Amino acid sequence: MAIFIDENSRVIVQGMTGAEGQKHTSRMLAAGTQIVGGVNPRKAGTTVGFTVKDEDIEIPVLGSVADAVAATGADVSVIFVPPAFAKGAVVEAIEAAVPLIVIITEGIPVKDSAEFYTLATQKGVRLIGPNCPGIISPGKSNVGITPADITGPGRVGLVSKSGTLTYQMMYELRDLGFSTAIGIGGDPIIGTTHIDALEAFENDPQTEAIVMIGEIGGDAEERAAAYIREHVTKPVVGYVAGFTAPEGKTMGHAGAIVSGSSGTAQAKKEALEAAGVKVGKTPTETADLLRAALGA
Repeated sequence: MAIFIDENSRVIVQGMTGAEGQKHTSRMLAAGTQIVGGVNPRKAGTTVGFTVKDEDIEIPVLGSVADAVAATGADVSVIFVPPAFAKGAVVEAIEAAVPLIVIITEGIPVKDSAEFYTLATQKGVRLIGPNCPGIISPGKSNVGITPADITGPGRVGLVSKSGTLTYQMMYELRDLGFSTAIGIGGDPIIGTTHIDALEAFENDPQTEAIVMIGEIGGDAEERAAAYIREHVTKPVVGYVAGFTAPEGKTMGHAGAIVSGSSGTAQAKKEALEAAGVKVGKTPTETADLLRAALGA
């Protein structure tokens, strides 16, 4: 099995006609993702051609998300829309009752994220992101920008704030493979959290162990540690990025800022270890801890 997406997921791409949208749509199709349409009101009624494994495919472009859902039965939308227009795209997908919306866009104003997060919560819609690499269930579906050829299907679940560390950990554990790897994003306001993914992995029969990657800033990892202590029975190992980050500086992600002792990598490491999570000093060491936990 997998969490949140599988081979039956029907995906539309908001922003498919742009350069980034076309590039990553091609990659998602090559990974086996069922992409059933794109959305662009100015190009409604046209198609975009892709070549996948020597097969030519034409993906229809619809004028709105509601039209795309009605025409294709889509249950996932992935958003490659510039920051200035991202809020409108997300709201449109929420109003069309798309159950899962994956927001790749970086640089969305926090105010915009707060508004569409609130609306999604009210409507019961799951968001992944913004500013994230998306989600992949290897061999089944890939929604976002995660390279699909790093690893194959397997028994590890991965949830990470960092996109590049998602890819690194997938590579480190390519011998075991993954049920699902999800990059949740590092902005101050995100949809799906570490805890959401931990709960889903705990309930997924295919997932036998979990890797959780955090980073400095906020208290998401501390809250996840408390959740693990009370609710997770499967082995969990962790990695926290940012031990050398200077105090008071935003590092990389908009949410990665440390104030005093709050949000430091050391504080997060201590909270996780207190919950029984072994925390590696490097991605490679973290992968070794996961193998040891599985007896692999």
